Amino acid sequence: MRIALCNEVLAPLPFARQCEVAAALGYDGLEVAPFTLGEARSAELRRAASDAGIAVSGLHWLLRQPEGLSITSGDAAVRARTLEAMHRQIDLCAELGGAVLVHGSPAQRRLPAGEQAAARERGIEAFAAVAAHAQAAGVVYCIEPLAAPEADFIHTVAEAAAIVQAIGQPALRTMLDCCAAARAEAEPVPAVLARWLPTGLLAHVQVNDPNLRGPGQGALPFADILRTLRQHAYAGWVAVEPFDYQPDGPMAAARAIGYLRGLLEALH
Repeated sequence: MRIALCNEVLAPLPFARQCEVAAALGYDGLEVAPFTLGEARSAELRRAASDAGIAVSGLHWLLRQPEGLSITSGDAAVRARTLEAMHRQIDLCAELGGAVLVHGSPAQRRLPAGEQAAARERGIEAFAAVAAHAQAAGVVYCIEPLAAPEADFIHTVAEAAAIVQAIGQPALRTMLDCCAAARAEAEPVPAVLARWLPTGLLAHVQVNDPNLRGPGQGALPFADILRTLRQHAYAGWVAVEPFDYQPDGPMAAARAIGYLRGLLEALH
């Protein structure tokens, strides 16, 4: 099972050093938040990862920068800028050798008061507009369900999967974030995975605890989660994405990979 680390956990280290630290800790990849990269060129970033012996698994936290983006805004100019950013990041992911983009960005998909239905349709249209590009680039674009109150649009895997099925483009799929799923889904996380993995619609998994810390630093049963992934022959990336770094970013990253590798060894 390939395990990646979301690279903002190691910020503000330079990207090359992030690659070195993650590789030394035992990660197979880095899942990159584009806003952390500054003005670095894709060739430079890819070389840094290669030199460290680690893959770039993909991108997440896609629309944090530039400011003012939204897939649901009623302003056509805002939506046009947002689509441009989405297309750029598909290209960046492919240039870095990544496999998957995770579209969370809850602040950039808020539903404006009084026009929620129209805003939902605009958001769906945005996903449809980039799906063919993702297919041509050889990457998978994942709609991330997020729990309330962080997000007010697309809370569950079922909601995301319905959008994916309506658009009908194989490069557009959904994913599961353990923290969000534990808060928003009616079933336990392993049951959600068991329900959706066989459909082929769920293409990525991020691991974190509902307390916002890394796997193993809370009560979520990650042994059951990893067992379910194995039972369903999950072949995608598992990305570690804590939000509360305890005691700090590097130590949180070290604890998470040690915990997950230990569980995987015990499941043999």
